[in-house]
Amino acid sequence: MKITVPQQLKADMPQTTFGKILSATPVVMAVVATMLAGLASSEMTKAQYDRSLGAQQQSKAGDQWSFFQAKRLRGAVQENTAELLGSICELRPLEAGALRKAAGDWPAGVEAGEAGKLQAELTAAVESAAGQEALKLLREGRVPATVAGPTPDGRITAALNGMENLAPDAEMAALLGQVDDRMIEKTLGEARDRTQAFDAATKPVNQAIDRIDDLLTRRSALLEGAAGAGASTREGVGAGAGPSVRRDFTAARLRYAALRYEVEARLNQAIANLYELEVRKSNISAERHHTRSQRFFFGMLGAQFGVIISTFALAARNRNLLWSLAAAAGLLAVLFAAYVYLYV
Repeated sequence: MKITVPQQLKADMPQTTFGKILSATPVVMAVVATMLAGLASSEMTKAQYDRSLGAQQQSKAGDQWSFFQAKRLRGAVQENTAELLGSICELRPLEAGALRKAAGDWPAGVEAGEAGKLQAELTAAVESAAGQEALKLLREGRVPATVAGPTPDGRITAALNGMENLAPDAEMAALLGQVDDRMIEKTLGEARDRTQAFDAATKPVNQAIDRIDDLLTRRSALLEGAAGAGASTREGVGAGAGPSVRRDFTAARLRYAALRYEVEARLNQAIANLYELEVRKSNISAERHHTRSQRFFFGMLGAQFGVIISTFALAARNRNLLWSLAAAAGLLAVLFAAYVYLYV
């Protein structure tokens, strides 16, 4: 039995492959619009994440800059105090022998037991390995040497130079495009290791200096107490040698502290600069994702407009009221989005 397709149905059916593709256009464009909307939302989420990450990195950089400024200020105060001390009294190079002599010279009015105990403590502090190292550094006017870290990658150095020279955003984007996050984190870890190594190298020296300074302060207090009680003093003992040694030690300690704070400040500055690189990289990435989100959104609008036009075409061809209403609603949505974008 032969089946005959009515002419009305034949007229409604697409006759060619291109016609079939056109018939499927509303569905395909709706899928494309949905996909582009998802991509636009995803890119905006990434932009927001990068902004938040950049804010956290900026906070870390701010902490390092605060350390840098505080240590520079402390170093300047120590240096100014040492210069002032040198301008109002005569200072001599610090020698271990002078400290040993001061430890054994006491006026007659000082209690022997207390003087002997303080002498033993001061002698032990001066003769210890840390004390000898501290006196050597104070006498030479330098800080402990630290092992230099690995040389930073050339791309990191180029980005740091660009940031220091206030390179334009386009140039910084190109420089940072060659630097990945793992590279910056590796360099940051090396910078932190150098800071910790310097702290470890200076810790025993600082403790020895503080110990000797405390003992000299106690010695001065005993001498002042004996002088106040009317104890007799031999020339050069208590009244002269002790204060002079303490002044020399104080001046050397101030100069050492100024150098130490300067080194620590520069180490903190290096860490802060690397954090600033991370901030710039996060902000550039956020701008890129934000731009991509806008482009995807515009593409989604275009796809939605295509859905509306194709739906109108089908509705006009089939004279379908519901399709016409759907197309009109879609067109109104696009127009409303354009109004919000332009005027709100």
